[in-house]
This record gives sequence, C-alpha cells and structure tokens, in this order.
Amino acid sequence: MAVAAPPRPRAGGRGRLVIVGVVIAAAVGFLLWQGLGNATVYFKTADEAVRDKQSLGTRRFRVEGVVVAGSVRQAGNAVRFDIEENGAKVAVQHQGDPPELFRPNIPVVLEGRWQHAVFASDRIMVKHTSDYRAQHPDRVQGYPPTTR
Repeated sequence: MAVAAPPRPRAGGRGRLVIVGVVIAAAVGFLLWQGLGNATVYFKTADEAVRDKQSLGTRRFRVEGVVVAGSVRQAGNAVRFDIEENGAKVAVQHQGDPPELFRPNIPVVLEGRWQHAVFASDRIMVKHTSDYRAQHPDRVQGYPPTTR
C-alpha cells in the first residue's frame, strides 16, 4: 500500500505568512510608540514653560509654580489664577474644582497645555515641601493624615 505524501504548501503560503508577521509587528510597534508617546508628560517650571512655549505647542505637559496672591478668581466652572517661578508668570485657566488645599502662595503642579497665552489646566496637584509645612503649619493641618 502506498503512503500518500503530505500535501505540499502552495507556492505563496510562506510569503503570505511573512507579510502577515511584518504587518502585525508593525501594528504592535506603532501602538507601543503611540502609547509611550502619549504617556510621556513633560515637566517644566513656569519660567521653562514660558521659554519653551513655541516648542511645546499644544502638547500636554506639567508646569510647576507658586500661586500668585490676589490672582485667584472663580469664573463659572473654572478657576483663573497666575503661577510664578523664577520671575516668570503664567496665566492659568483651570477647568473644574481645585483641590481643598489649593491657596495663594503655595506651590502647585498643573497638567494641561498652552492655549494661546493661557495655560489650560485640567489637573492641579498641591505640593507640600517640608519648608512650606514649616512656614504654614495652619494650612496643612492634618495633611498628610497621621497613621497610628
């Protein structure tokens, strides 16, 4: 009895597998590149943000500065204020409610992007350094919460 030979792959089968593999690898590479690019949020001080405004364009980044006293004003569902660092001032419009510890003369980190001459923020993080805590103990009472 004769044993039948296994069917022979068609001539273009191996080439198609290579093409499919290349397409899948390219798609995965593109998704990784996009994901990592979007996850990278640049961090700048206010003076660096002003200096690098052109190169930052409308890309998201974080900016650090001290909230200027007398500049905080409510504007509907937004808060407008200025931050300052190393002599540079940045006008900020924040959408939403600021955190409870948000006050003038405290350091903050904002996340957002430039919109013309204003930094459009959608996230405020209040910074509390040990110097700040020592100078303003009344503002940070109970922060961070004590653990027992």
